Amino acid sequence: MSRRDGPAATVFIVDDDSDLRDALSGLFRSVDLATTAYASAAEFLSTPRSDGPGCLVLDVRMPGLSGLDFQAQLAGLGIHLPVILMTGHGDIPMSVRAMKAGAVDFLTKPFRDQDMLDAVTAALARDAERRSRDTGLQAMRTAYETLTAREREVFLHVTAGLMNKQIAGLLDLSEITIKIHRGHVMRKMEARSLAELVRMAQALGIAPD
Repeated sequence: MSRRDGPAATVFIVDDDSDLRDALSGLFRSVDLATTAYASAAEFLSTPRSDGPGCLVLDVRMPGLSGLDFQAQLAGLGIHLPVILMTGHGDIPMSVRAMKAGAVDFLTKPFRDQDMLDAVTAALARDAERRSRDTGLQAMRTAYETLTAREREVFLHVTAGLMNKQIAGLLDLSEITIKIHRGHVMRKMEARSLAELVRMAQALGIAPD
Protein backbone atom coordinates (compact mmCIF):
# COMPACT_ATOMS: atom_id res chain seq x y z
CA MET A 1 0.00 0.00 0.00
CA SER A 2 1.66 3.21 -1.15
CA ARG A 3 1.45 6.44 0.84
CA ARG A 4 1.87 10.02 -0.23
CA ASP A 5 4.52 12.32 1.15
CA GLY A 6 3.50 14.24 4.24
CA PRO A 7 2.34 13.34 7.74
CA ALA A 8 1.80 9.62 8.29
CA ALA A 9 -1.82 8.51 8.21
CA THR A 10 -3.38 6.75 11.19
CA VAL A 11 -6.14 4.16 11.12
CA PHE A 12 -8.33 4.58 14.20
CA ILE A 13 -10.07 1.35 15.21
CA VAL A 14 -13.15 1.53 17.44
CA ASP A 15 -14.46 -1.90 18.46
CA ASP A 16 -15.36 -3.47 21.81
CA ASP A 17 -13.87 -6.82 20.71
CA SER A 18 -10.24 -6.80 21.91
CA ASP A 19 -9.29 -9.77 19.71
CA LEU A 20 -10.50 -7.99 16.59
CA ARG A 21 -8.78 -4.76 17.62
CA ASP A 22 -5.51 -6.66 17.96
CA ALA A 23 -6.00 -8.48 14.65
CA LEU A 24 -6.76 -5.28 12.75
CA SER A 25 -3.88 -3.43 14.38
CA GLY A 26 -1.53 -6.19 13.24
CA LEU A 27 -2.99 -6.14 9.73
CA PHE A 28 -2.51 -2.39 9.34
CA ARG A 29 0.99 -2.44 10.81
CA SER A 30 1.91 -5.17 8.30
CA VAL A 31 1.45 -2.59 5.53
CA ASP A 32 3.23 0.17 7.47
CA LEU A 33 0.13 2.02 8.61
CA ALA A 34 0.06 3.58 12.05
CA THR A 35 -2.92 2.48 14.10
CA THR A 36 -4.60 3.36 17.38
CA ALA A 37 -7.36 1.23 18.87
CA TYR A 38 -10.22 2.09 21.23
CA ALA A 39 -12.83 -0.05 22.96
CA SER A 40 -15.65 2.47 22.50
CA ALA A 41 -16.66 5.70 20.82
CA ALA A 42 -16.50 7.41 24.22
CA GLU A 43 -12.87 6.33 24.65
CA PHE A 44 -12.02 7.64 21.19
CA LEU A 45 -13.62 11.01 21.93
CA SER A 46 -11.96 11.37 25.33
CA THR A 47 -8.44 10.64 24.04
CA PRO A 48 -6.41 13.60 22.71
CA ARG A 49 -5.13 13.13 19.15
CA SER A 50 -3.64 15.27 16.42
CA ASP A 51 -5.67 16.44 13.44
CA GLY A 52 -3.52 14.41 11.07
CA PRO A 53 -4.63 12.33 8.09
CA GLY A 54 -6.38 9.05 8.70
CA CYS A 55 -9.67 7.17 8.79
CA LEU A 56 -12.00 5.49 11.26
CA VAL A 57 -12.84 1.78 11.31
CA LEU A 58 -15.98 1.41 13.44
CA ASP A 59 -17.93 -1.57 14.68
CA VAL A 60 -21.67 -1.05 14.27
CA ARG A 61 -22.77 -2.82 17.44
CA MET A 62 -21.02 -1.55 20.56
CA PRO A 63 -22.15 -0.84 24.13
CA GLY A 64 -23.19 2.77 24.57
CA LEU A 65 -22.92 4.78 21.37
CA SER A 66 -23.21 2.49 18.34
CA GLY A 67 -21.03 2.85 15.27
CA LEU A 68 -23.94 4.14 13.18
CA ASP A 69 -24.94 6.71 15.80
CA PHE A 70 -21.32 7.77 16.22
CA GLN A 71 -20.97 8.16 12.46
CA ALA A 72 -24.03 10.42 12.44
CA GLN A 73 -22.48 12.67 15.10
CA LEU A 74 -18.98 13.01 13.65
CA ALA A 75 -19.48 16.13 11.52
CA GLY A 76 -21.15 17.95 14.40
CA LEU A 77 -18.16 17.08 16.56
CA GLY A 78 -15.79 18.57 13.98
CA ILE A 79 -14.37 15.16 13.06
CA HIS A 80 -14.07 14.71 9.30
CA LEU A 81 -12.26 11.38 9.11
CA PRO A 82 -13.70 8.98 6.50
CA VAL A 83 -15.52 6.03 8.06
CA ILE A 84 -15.48 2.29 7.38
CA LEU A 85 -18.18 0.36 9.23
CA MET A 86 -18.06 -3.34 10.05
CA THR A 87 -20.62 -5.64 11.60
CA GLY A 88 -21.33 -9.30 12.22
CA HIS A 89 -25.05 -8.72 11.76
CA GLY A 90 -25.34 -6.57 8.67
CA ASP A 91 -28.52 -6.08 6.72
CA ILE A 92 -29.44 -4.02 3.68
CA PRO A 93 -31.23 -1.15 5.49
CA MET A 94 -28.28 -0.79 7.86
CA SER A 95 -25.74 -0.70 5.03
CA VAL A 96 -27.87 1.78 3.06
CA ARG A 97 -28.06 4.07 6.10
CA ALA A 98 -24.29 3.88 6.55
CA MET A 99 -23.51 4.63 2.91
CA LYS A 100 -26.01 7.50 2.74
CA ALA A 101 -24.28 8.99 5.77
CA GLY A 102 -21.02 8.96 3.83
CA ALA A 103 -19.33 5.72 4.86
CA VAL A 104 -16.54 4.62 2.53
CA ASP A 105 -17.48 0.96 2.94
CA PHE A 106 -19.65 -1.38 5.00
CA LEU A 107 -17.98 -4.74 5.68
CA THR A 108 -19.71 -7.79 7.10
CA LYS A 109 -17.66 -10.00 9.42
CA PRO A 110 -15.85 -12.17 8.69
CA PHE A 111 -14.26 -10.15 5.89
CA ARG A 112 -11.11 -10.78 3.90
CA ASP A 113 -8.02 -8.88 4.95
CA GLN A 114 -7.69 -7.54 1.42
CA ASP A 115 -11.24 -6.17 1.50
CA MET A 116 -10.41 -4.20 4.64
CA LEU A 117 -7.11 -2.97 3.19
CA ASP A 118 -8.88 -1.89 0.00
CA ALA A 119 -11.47 0.00 2.06
CA VAL A 120 -8.76 1.72 4.11
CA THR A 121 -6.87 2.68 0.94
CA ALA A 122 -10.05 4.29 -0.44
CA ALA A 123 -10.73 6.04 2.88
CA LEU A 124 -7.22 7.49 3.11
CA ALA A 125 -7.45 8.68 -0.50
CA ARG A 126 -10.75 10.42 0.30
CA ASP A 127 -9.20 12.06 3.36
CA ALA A 128 -6.21 13.26 1.32
CA GLU A 129 -8.54 14.78 -1.28
CA ARG A 130 -10.55 16.61 1.40
CA ARG A 131 -7.41 17.97 3.03
CA SER A 132 -6.11 19.13 -0.34
CA ARG A 133 -9.39 20.95 -1.03
CA ASP A 134 -9.31 22.55 2.42
CA THR A 135 -5.72 23.69 1.92
CA GLY A 136 -6.55 25.14 -1.50
CA LEU A 137 -9.57 26.99 -0.14
CA GLN A 138 -7.52 28.46 2.70
CA ALA A 139 -4.90 29.64 0.20
CA MET A 140 -7.65 31.33 -1.83
CA ARG A 141 -9.00 33.05 1.27
CA THR A 142 -5.53 34.27 2.17
CA ALA A 143 -5.00 35.63 -1.35
CA TYR A 144 -8.41 37.32 -1.31
CA GLU A 145 -7.51 39.09 1.93
CA THR A 146 -4.61 40.79 0.11
CA LEU A 147 -6.98 42.52 -2.34
CA THR A 148 -7.78 46.17 -1.77
CA ALA A 149 -11.41 47.25 -1.39
CA ARG A 150 -11.43 48.47 -5.00
CA GLU A 151 -9.87 45.25 -6.27
CA ARG A 152 -12.56 43.27 -4.47
CA GLU A 153 -15.22 45.34 -6.22
CA VAL A 154 -13.60 44.62 -9.57
CA PHE A 155 -13.25 40.93 -8.67
CA LEU A 156 -16.96 40.79 -7.87
CA HIS A 157 -18.06 42.43 -11.11
CA VAL A 158 -15.59 40.59 -13.35
CA THR A 159 -16.67 37.20 -12.02
CA ALA A 160 -20.32 38.23 -12.42
CA GLY A 161 -19.64 38.45 -16.16
CA LEU A 162 -19.43 42.22 -16.66
CA MET A 163 -17.12 43.73 -19.27
CA ASN A 164 -14.43 46.25 -18.32
CA LYS A 165 -16.45 49.08 -19.86
CA GLN A 166 -19.53 48.15 -17.82
CA ILE A 167 -17.52 47.96 -14.60
CA ALA A 168 -15.94 51.33 -15.35
CA GLY A 169 -19.40 52.86 -15.68
CA LEU A 170 -20.62 51.30 -12.44
CA LEU A 171 -17.59 52.44 -10.44
CA ASP A 172 -17.19 55.79 -12.22
CA LEU A 173 -13.63 54.96 -13.27
CA SER A 174 -11.82 54.85 -16.59
CA GLU A 175 -11.68 51.60 -18.50
CA ILE A 176 -7.87 51.58 -18.32
CA THR A 177 -8.06 51.85 -14.52
CA ILE A 178 -10.38 48.84 -14.44
CA LYS A 179 -7.93 46.90 -16.60
CA ILE A 180 -5.14 47.69 -14.14
CA HIS A 181 -7.23 46.60 -11.15
CA ARG A 182 -8.27 43.47 -13.02
CA GLY A 183 -4.63 42.63 -13.67
CA HIS A 184 -3.84 43.07 -9.99
CA VAL A 185 -6.71 40.75 -9.06
CA MET A 186 -5.55 38.06 -11.48
CA ARG A 187 -1.97 38.29 -10.20
CA LYS A 188 -2.80 38.29 -6.50
CA MET A 189 -5.29 35.44 -6.84
CA GLU A 190 -2.84 33.56 -9.09
CA ALA A 191 -5.65 32.96 -11.57
CA ARG A 192 -4.51 31.87 -15.01
CA SER A 193 -7.82 32.61 -16.72
CA LEU A 194 -11.18 34.27 -16.18
CA ALA A 195 -12.78 30.83 -15.86
CA GLU A 196 -10.40 29.97 -13.02
CA LEU A 197 -11.18 33.29 -11.31
CA VAL A 198 -14.91 32.53 -11.58
CA ARG A 199 -14.35 29.12 -9.96
CA MET A 200 -12.46 30.84 -7.15
CA ALA A 201 -15.35 33.25 -6.59
CA GLN A 202 -17.75 30.32 -6.40
CA ALA A 203 -15.52 28.49 -3.92
CA LEU A 204 -15.24 31.61 -1.77
CA GLY A 205 -18.98 32.24 -1.89
CA ILE A 206 -18.55 35.64 -3.53
CA ALA A 207 -21.60 36.80 -5.45
CA PRO A 208 -23.32 40.09 -6.29
CA ASP A 209 -25.93 41.34 -3.80
